[in-house]
Amino acid sequence: MKVIVIGGGPAGMMAAIMAARNGYEVTLLEKMRSLGRKLSITGKGRCNITNASDMDEFIKNVPGNPKFLYSAFSQFTNIDAINFFNEIGVKTKVERGNRVFPVSDNALEVIDKLKKELENRKVKVYVNTEVEEIVVKNSKIEGVRTKKGTLECDKVILATGGKSYPTTGSTGDGYVFAQKLGHTIIEPKGSLVPLEVFENDIKELQGLSLKNVSVKFIDSEKIIYEDFGEMLFTHFGVSGPIILSGSAQILRNKNIVEKMNNRKIKLSIDLKPALTYEMLDARLIRDFEKYSKKQFKNSLNDLLPSKLIPYVVKKTEIAEYKVVDQITKKERQDIINLLKNMKFTIKKFRPIEEAIVTAGGVSTKEINSSTMESKLVSGLFFAGEVIDVDAYTGGFNLQIAYSTAYVAAK
Repeated sequence: MKVIVIGGGPAGMMAAIMAARNGYEVTLLEKMRSLGRKLSITGKGRCNITNASDMDEFIKNVPGNPKFLYSAFSQFTNIDAINFFNEIGVKTKVERGNRVFPVSDNALEVIDKLKKELENRKVKVYVNTEVEEIVVKNSKIEGVRTKKGTLECDKVILATGGKSYPTTGSTGDGYVFAQKLGHTIIEPKGSLVPLEVFENDIKELQGLSLKNVSVKFIDSEKIIYEDFGEMLFTHFGVSGPIILSGSAQILRNKNIVEKMNNRKIKLSIDLKPALTYEMLDARLIRDFEKYSKKQFKNSLNDLLPSKLIPYVVKKTEIAEYKVVDQITKKERQDIINLLKNMKFTIKKFRPIEEAIVTAGGVSTKEINSSTMESKLVSGLFFAGEVIDVDAYTGGFNLQIAYSTAYVAAK
């Protein structure tokens, strides 16, 4: 039996490998000049392969149609994924948040080992090969037409990704192919996407990365989402893992955009979540005693990153040249309130092209969740981000790619 896999990302490569292992004659088509372009930039180039949490935790980290993935996750778990990568020569390690990385900290190693396994399994790989259409007659797959000609096959696995990071090849082609065959496409939106804020002075913090901070997204005093971890300031606003996961959550609130326009969605950052107000006050008193004769602007080096200090000084409205031993208790409380509740007003999501993952895609109602086969076209299967499923950061999205690919190949 001949199987064609369209798309050479993580889902496509895994689907091709597993289909070949199952004894099928497999061809993998990729329109870019090399495989795994998007995989090469995951985890800041280190490749966050999967997450070592239990499957209940996995489901909690999938805001986009989690129930659809129960069967796929049970058929190919994160432990199966780790074992698979170990088997093909990628040694792994577990880091904070149960995130799994290659010991080499190199995404290119992961891609090389996947390519080697494709070669070992005699998968025909064609790069620079753009698909134009999936050929179907009488609701049955007949082949795939590319710009270089038509290839006959019995089954097709569509693993073209979403619309985020288009420079890696994810330009929404799969949606077009699926829609032509009668499938419903849930409007693609950027998930795990940076956020813009209204406050222009955030530019002063551009490039500053913070670890072990706590964030809350607030809608009229109601907390929509909260998280702890790492974030990044940019020239337009905020990014980094906990911000991206927050964006995936607030994306699902239908009134959110209107409320953003009305400046009602706030981001609160607790720079010192491990310290209560009282503990932070005691810490400030100690630092101020140590630097009692220094100017205020030079008294916070033990407490804050240097890039953050001028911004904090400005926001407290305490004169930067004021000598520390002249700072009042009220001013000290103002400093603490700022460090525990630094607020920004969310303006909008950045464009889908800057998103890590796409929310939306082929409707899960039209896919058999236990086989990943189309309910409309016999022999058409789906894997990965082209489906209307998505998760938070931490390796969960790549696991979705592997699990759905494994099931489709099976």
